[in-house]
Amino acid sequence: MAETFILRGNICYSESPRSLAVTEKGYLVCIEGRSAGVWKSLPEQYAGLPVTDYKDSLIVPGLVDLHLHAPQYTFRGMGMDLELLDWLNTRTFPEEAKYEDLEYAGKAYNIFAESMKKSATTRACIFATLHREATALLMDLMEDTGLVTMVGKVNMDRNCPDYLREESPERSAQETRAWLDGIAGRYRNTKPILTPRFIPTCSDELMRKLKEIQEEYRLPVQSHLSENKGEIAWVKELCPWAGYYGGAYDGFGLFGGEVKTIMAHCVWPEEAEKERMKEQGVYIAHCPQSNTNLSSGIAPVREYLDKGMNIGLGTDVAGGVGESIFRAMADAIQVSKLRWRLADETKKPLSVEEAFYLGTKGGGSFFGNVGSFEEGYELDAVVIDDRALKSPLPLSVRERLERIIYLSDERHIRAKYVAGARVFDMADDMSPAD
Repeated sequence: MAETFILRGNICYSESPRSLAVTEKGYLVCIEGRSAGVWKSLPEQYAGLPVTDYKDSLIVPGLVDLHLHAPQYTFRGMGMDLELLDWLNTRTFPEEAKYEDLEYAGKAYNIFAESMKKSATTRACIFATLHREATALLMDLMEDTGLVTMVGKVNMDRNCPDYLREESPERSAQETRAWLDGIAGRYRNTKPILTPRFIPTCSDELMRKLKEIQEEYRLPVQSHLSENKGEIAWVKELCPWAGYYGGAYDGFGLFGGEVKTIMAHCVWPEEAEKERMKEQGVYIAHCPQSNTNLSSGIAPVREYLDKGMNIGLGTDVAGGVGESIFRAMADAIQVSKLRWRLADETKKPLSVEEAFYLGTKGGGSFFGNVGSFEEGYELDAVVIDDRALKSPLPLSVRERLERIIYLSDERHIRAKYVAGARVFDMADDMSPAD
């Protein structure tokens, strides 16, 4: 349950893409699961609340992963010499077919869930497979982690192997409804999200049926957009009426507006696509490591930020090799430097502050007031003990945060809180909160 308490330490959080708030040896007050604010000196009205003093550790908002594939966690770090479409056919589809076997799915998803619990991620949007029983199993396991997640049963009825193709649009819709009805009312922290894999694997008729389901169940949507040049050309052949890739989602009413939507990648958007995404409030899940590993390209993140568009980060496991959003922050900075140097020197690379914003408040806004310690935000927090990252230099808190982005891993995570509930504290040997 969400609690009322105080955390003390070196507190860092984003107020805007370019503004990082830092309070050294400060107090973060949580009232019934929400931040009541951060203070250098504790106000008298909170003097009686219990305090956990993390001393010189850093306290940052929980990290948000807007895009990853749980069944692909098994083969992360493999097949990285392939481009997207070949990678799907040789690595991804054969692996995802295995999740029809619930025993295998349980082994694989237990590893995934445990890794997510130990990570700095507190919220995530996750692709499962098209198998509804295995998807429900994944949701059970994610609920047990204490994280807040959205999990989707994948839909795909064309342009994929027979062993992983739903037999018809009608069957795909039937299985989706059965999944949704089966998990209704079952979870506190785990929610369903509608998940057409991407336009090449979803027929027009299936997309129409998914829109009906979206309206009936009032679901958000996640999918892929403009990731790879070959994929984009394929969509133009499949949906010549759409005008541009995003138009193929928009034509079925699954592209923002009243439908909260995440589109992963957005590496090669057309001008009309960018304008429509901004107009409709579509969220972009920037996945820099995956876009590098699969030779897709470098997304125009500077332009998205400067236009005020909704954007966060994704690890895109297993296009990305791990679940660290800190790593995604570092990758986002690095690839933005390459885009600036090699493609457009008028668009400056990302700063540390901007990358940190993307991985916290930027992506967190998909879940509501999440990803910051500003008053009223749900209190997701990660405590980082960076003593093992030794240096003879006298480092500021901002410099320590930068080093954490580039150097940290799960070994430096001391404690984690989600919506005011303690997920673990290493002092308690990772015991879950009551």
